[in-house]
Amino acid sequence: MAGGGMRAAGAEVRAVDDHGVAVALDGLIDGSGYWSRKGVLAGIERTGRYLDGTWEPGGPQDGPGTAGEGSWTRFMGRLGAVALRAAVEPTREERRRRLLALLETWADSPFAEPQAGRIRTGLVRVADGDPVAVRDERGAAVAVGWAPGGLRTFVDLRTGKAEPPSLGTIEEVAGVPRAGWGSAGQVRRLVDLVRERGPVPWDLDAVAALRDGTGMGRAAASFALAGMLTAGYLPRLDDRERKIHGLKVAEIEDGVREPGRMGTLDRLDLAADVLPEDPAELWEPHGMRAVAERLAQAWRERYGRRTVVPPRTFDAVLDLHLPLLSAGRFCAAFTDHDRIPGLGSDLDTWIRTSDFRPFPTAEGWALVEFQETLRTVVPHLFQVYAELPAGDPVRAGAPGLVRALLERLNHPGLLLDAGHLSPTAGRTVADVQDRFGSRPYAGPEPLDVASLDDGLTVVVDGTVDRRGDRSQPELYFRPAFYCDDDRSRTLRAARSGSRYDPDVELVEWLRGPVCARIVERLDDPTLPSGSYETHPAHSAPEVVEQVVTALGVDDDAAALYLQLLTLWAPSDRNIRTWNGWKAARHQKAAAVLVECGLVVEDKRPRAGRGLFLPGEWIHAAKPYHPMEAWKADLLGVRRSPNGRLDNPLPLPARTLPELFAHAWASVVEGRGPSA
Repeated sequence: MAGGGMRAAGAEVRAVDDHGVAVALDGLIDGSGYWSRKGVLAGIERTGRYLDGTWEPGGPQDGPGTAGEGSWTRFMGRLGAVALRAAVEPTREERRRRLLALLETWADSPFAEPQAGRIRTGLVRVADGDPVAVRDERGAAVAVGWAPGGLRTFVDLRTGKAEPPSLGTIEEVAGVPRAGWGSAGQVRRLVDLVRERGPVPWDLDAVAALRDGTGMGRAAASFALAGMLTAGYLPRLDDRERKIHGLKVAEIEDGVREPGRMGTLDRLDLAADVLPEDPAELWEPHGMRAVAERLAQAWRERYGRRTVVPPRTFDAVLDLHLPLLSAGRFCAAFTDHDRIPGLGSDLDTWIRTSDFRPFPTAEGWALVEFQETLRTVVPHLFQVYAELPAGDPVRAGAPGLVRALLERLNHPGLLLDAGHLSPTAGRTVADVQDRFGSRPYAGPEPLDVASLDDGLTVVVDGTVDRRGDRSQPELYFRPAFYCDDDRSRTLRAARSGSRYDPDVELVEWLRGPVCARIVERLDDPTLPSGSYETHPAHSAPEVVEQVVTALGVDDDAAALYLQLLTLWAPSDRNIRTWNGWKAARHQKAAAVLVECGLVVEDKRPRAGRGLFLPGEWIHAAKPYHPMEAWKADLLGVRRSPNGRLDNPLPLPARTLPELFAHAWASVVEGRGPSA
């Protein structure tokens, strides 16, 4: 049939066939920018009809039309994720209409039930001017998208015993699509049920079951159960969707990042077989609970089960506003560090050239994940130590995580970033041969820039931009050989110190005495379960007694004063959590401090408290905390050029008992806060 008339669902397809299809499928397809307004659903329909012989193009170059870059072919045998998203209540209605139209189109195509050996997908090299669709008595083949290297994505269908016709030289065949949920009958029944009964009601108990069965955060579990476990889809949630999920904005932003580097195919495979054989079971009282259990099983088979952390712990980690890791991945680094790539075993790395700059790399994403863990865990280890209670699984896992990091840093094959070469040291590799010797770096991949390698430090010339300007040489180092020797001193002297990712400083701190003392405190079993080290009555009772004696106040007032002197975020909520106080007890201790003139009462933005040390107050923008200038100096928090505290907390120089003692000693010596 020339021209390609549409089937029964054609009017619906035409009505919704626009760029919104890509948004509805976000995270389940690749190259969403290629999903134009030129008829993507019609392109899928005509491709199926061309393969089964019920549609004929008008000319040799008039193929069925492309739908995006062809990644929709992965839906064969993996349609469950699309169907799940189409069925559940949180999906926005305008997206649901497009998903249902796609499912209808799919049910009428040969893709719904690909018989073993009949349909293949892969990559083919097609010459200019060659047809984009071919068919004969053996079957048919269609180019459905583009791929790197001048290749085309294809799908073909064999009708007999012989190989089907080809569009050109086949470079790669994906194999027979897997047989998962999504027969034509199942798909049609699901579509009919959604239209008759409305979407499947959301079940927060099912979300909780998925969270408990996987160790995911609540937001990630909610998104996974809705078929929306993808970074691209979620920032566009509207108020109705957020309300159905029952999530705060911070949880949503965190849940977007939790899947990490999960790819499109991973998401499709995860939800491929979680729907019931009879879709009507979804509307039963525990229908979504069964889906959650199957999804949890699929997750565990692929990624294992993380330790489930208490909600209060997860919320405390959310409050840290971590830049590189989601709260779930951060907690997993402490509770299940042996399963984190790059932490469970030694990591061999090498330097690779790129268009931007040379950089260390390893197999897969292991080095990236190791660096993300190192750069997130170490700067926030103090908060885990200080602001989580004894017995908490994340806090309890901290010593083991530190030991695992130290073991990995002792591996000679690990290379980390040391920043740029300081301009005062030189502008090219040739300028620093007197410092680092003349031996070039020798790795498994040749570099296209000059390099030096003294065994500890690798110096690599920067890259040249379009204007012909060369960037400063890059420095990398092997932490296994970093110590207090001449080579290490040479590295420290040559660094510019301007790099945002200070791996050298992190390594120094991990191996230093402060980290060792914090780990010793974490390992100390004398802190009662459920108690916090931030409460000086538990961690520094002798300092509390000194304050009581010197100021003539009771124990509670003395403890509160020490907390206001030292802790970076002593909000009323935190104080009552850490001290186990009710509001009345807190207010009584506060009144004593006010009466003694040790603190002032006030209301200040983002403070979360009404008591402050006398003296200057410094503002800060989220995620950083405002605080008194005296305390900022005590903790070593740097001011930004605008005078605010828009900088991360420095790596700690003291344990909490030491910090309480140091702050009180400053007061005793006349160097305390004053108006």
